[in-house]
Amino acid sequence: MSEWLSSPLFGITLSILAYVFGVWINKKLRSPLANPLLIAIILVILFLKLTRIPLSSYQVGGDFIGMFLAPATACLAVSIYNQFALLKKNLLPILAGSAVGSAASMGSVWFLCRIFRLDDQFTASLLPKSVTTPIAMGVAEQLGGLTSITVAAVVITGILGAMLAPLLLKLFRVKDPVAAGLAIGACSHAMGTAKALEIGEVEGAMSSIAIGVCGLITVVFAMFIH
Repeated sequence: MSEWLSSPLFGITLSILAYVFGVWINKKLRSPLANPLLIAIILVILFLKLTRIPLSSYQVGGDFIGMFLAPATACLAVSIYNQFALLKKNLLPILAGSAVGSAASMGSVWFLCRIFRLDDQFTASLLPKSVTTPIAMGVAEQLGGLTSITVAAVVITGILGAMLAPLLLKLFRVKDPVAAGLAIGACSHAMGTAKALEIGEVEGAMSSIAIGVCGLITVVFAMFIH
């Protein structure tokens, strides 16, 4: 049994089973609030707690899955390429929208941290919450933040974005697929983009573009904050 727990197969198998169960629950409930990733995270945490299996045993396989994050993100370039003509046509609105989205995200975090009197280190950890994890970690380190808090904030932001995006698009009557995709990508990075791809190909492509553009803009903004 100990050999199985120390094997990468343990973490990989547990992650896959938890996510498959999350997908099944999502299809049964047919609600964006029943996010498969959120369900999988809760199930994995509960399983490790109840069985008292150390996190280090799970991480052997979990780190292996994490290796595929970069290639999976790079695959988003396919949807961008398919919508290249639309990208050229809306280049200025895309750049402007991404800049405003990044500014709104960082500005709201800074404002709320001031209201709740959080220290500078905690503020620096939360500022890049709306960009993809590798960029967010780099920005947090540059500003003197704690990357562990940054990663948690990025994950929570992505899950909330994926859960609430369809509801918010309906609430604010956003019908333009370019605007919808940019809004999702600017707020909730790769996790939101996965939901945008489910909504439509154009939304997914624009959300993919927003991930990269907002990441670059956030790095530039962080230079002035620092």
